[in-house]
Order: sequence, then C-alpha cells, then structure tokens
Amino acid sequence: MLTFYHAPRSRSFRILWLLEELGVPYDRKIVSIRRGDGTGESEGPAYRNIHPHAKVPAIIHNGVPIFETPAIALFLTDLFPETDLGPKIGDPLRGPYLSWLSYTTGVFEPALTAKYTNMGHKYGAFGWGPFDEVIGHIGNIVSKNQFLLGNKFSAADIVLGGSMPFLITTKLLPDTEPFKSYIARITARPAYSAAKAKDRM
Repeated sequence: MLTFYHAPRSRSFRILWLLEELGVPYDRKIVSIRRGDGTGESEGPAYRNIHPHAKVPAIIHNGVPIFETPAIALFLTDLFPETDLGPKIGDPLRGPYLSWLSYTTGVFEPALTAKYTNMGHKYGAFGWGPFDEVIGHIGNIVSKNQFLLGNKFSAADIVLGGSMPFLITTKLLPDTEPFKSYIARITARPAYSAAKAKDRM
C-alpha cells in the first residue's frame, strides 16, 4: 500500500505528477501545512510522525514513511523500475540522474532562496553556487538537450522542472527561450495534465 500526503498548490505537486507518470495505485491524503504567512497547519502531532516538520510531500509505503522530494522520487523510481523513469544501477545515466535529484534541493532551491530573500551570498560561502551561475548551468543544459538526461525524460525533470512553471510565471526564473521551451516540453505530457486536475482539495 502506498499513501501520498499532499497539500494542493504546494511543492508536493511534483510527487503527485510523478505518481501519475508511474501509473501505480496510491491513496492520496490531503494535509494542511504551514503557509508563508504562518497559517494553515492543522494536522496535529500525529502527522509529525510521518514528516517531522509537518511539511509535504511525504509517502508511506508498507508502513514506512519517506519524506523529501528527491528521496521519494528515487525510492519510487527504484520501486517501479519497469516505468523507466529513473535509470537503474549500472546505467551510465544513473550518476547524472542522482546528481540532478540532489542538485534540485541542494543547489537550485537554496540559490533561489538566497537570491530572493536578501540573504546575500558570497561565492563559496555555502554549499551551493551563486544564483546566476546556477541558472546559467541549468539553462545551458536545457538549451542543448530535450531533458536533463539528454533525450530521456526522467523523474529528475519532474523534481527540478516541476516548479519551473510557477517560478517563470512569478518572474523568479528568467523568462528565456531555453526555459520556456523546456517547460513546454515537460508540461505537454498527459500525466502533467492529470496531476494538475487532481491538485485540489
């Protein structure tokens, strides 16, 4: 049994999209999380046994909770290898796949946060690159390739690319042709539309 904990219009949309791509049965539980203004959390202490900070996404598989988007994506693509959404051990693309999953929350999101929350950032001071350098790297990859792993769509495109439509709409991501084209390619998938239709209370 696979249970997915989701808050509509949040970062857990990416796992909702991944589950639709996988095409496997899951039970969706809607949870109320803390929003930017401090309101919202109403799940009580029980949910913190699943996610220690009462955030989303989280899943439970056979009684075991897993949280953090890259960890969930890796777990699910390894659990369902027949879907071919994550390169298997031994595949030359496995290393780049793991790198992109980690890069999303370890580099891209911190650089974005530092840029737009006036944290300031001197090169080398933290474990991620400066925002312009990070955006330049991603833009260079998607300008030369269909997807992050070249011509192969994977869960890495969901984990990193899944937030890009929001970021470009809110002007947190540069409105450049490489990004717009990449977003158009990944959001044209039927599973993306199916996930959008379910991204509600």
